[in-house]
Amino acid sequence: MATLEIRDLHVTVEADNATKEILKGVDLTVKQGETHAIMGPNGSGKSTLAYSLAGHPKYTITGGTVTLDGEDVLEMSVDERARAGLFLAMQYPVEVPGVSVSNFLRTSATAIRGEAPKLRTWVKEVREAMERLNMDPAFAERNVNEGFSGGEKKRHEILQLELLRPKVAILDETDSGLDVDALRVVSEGVNRVRETGEVGTLLITHYTRILRYIKPDYVHVFSAGRIVESGGAELADKLENEGYEVYTKGGASA
Repeated sequence: MATLEIRDLHVTVEADNATKEILKGVDLTVKQGETHAIMGPNGSGKSTLAYSLAGHPKYTITGGTVTLDGEDVLEMSVDERARAGLFLAMQYPVEVPGVSVSNFLRTSATAIRGEAPKLRTWVKEVREAMERLNMDPAFAERNVNEGFSGGEKKRHEILQLELLRPKVAILDETDSGLDVDALRVVSEGVNRVRETGEVGTLLITHYTRILRYIKPDYVHVFSAGRIVESGGAELADKLENEGYEVYTKGGASA
């Protein structure tokens, strides 16, 4: 069973000519087949956790460990982390001019699987995955995210998730900017992957609306760079009713 283990993780970032500590000792274990929702106010460190796990150079790990199946993630390059089974769906997916969606997906699959997918079966696989996400097949020949709407970019992120099948999927505010219909389609895509039981999911969000479609096994509240409370899905209902003030009034968030 694939397991992502985060122990006492501390992360800093350079801002305004000063070093600021964002994560102040995060402990979290995500096992294959589990869904963990990370919730918290703006600036609490949720996205910093996501990008630190993915290896973004902006963030400096100053303490703690991260392992995936016992392997030291922090010693891996970004591409090695992806090949090891970590996947990040970004809050703001970037455009990649000059690279078509079809080439990007097949190159990614080749890197993950260790060999190029057979073209005939791969085209069928991509087409069927796009149909499930209500994506126009013509998008396969467009440049990655170039001219895509916010909802189209998020569907493309979930298309990657469905095709690459990582060990652990980190979804950074995937619900951000989605209308109700797009949220439903994207959530259904996440649930299809979850139902395989092969992927651990770390779902980062401000709001509970996506949790109406994607039911978490665990909910963790982030505040000031730490997990300050954990519980089951009922904790999300508490946050919906009471907000984050009880967690933030004792001190400023990171």
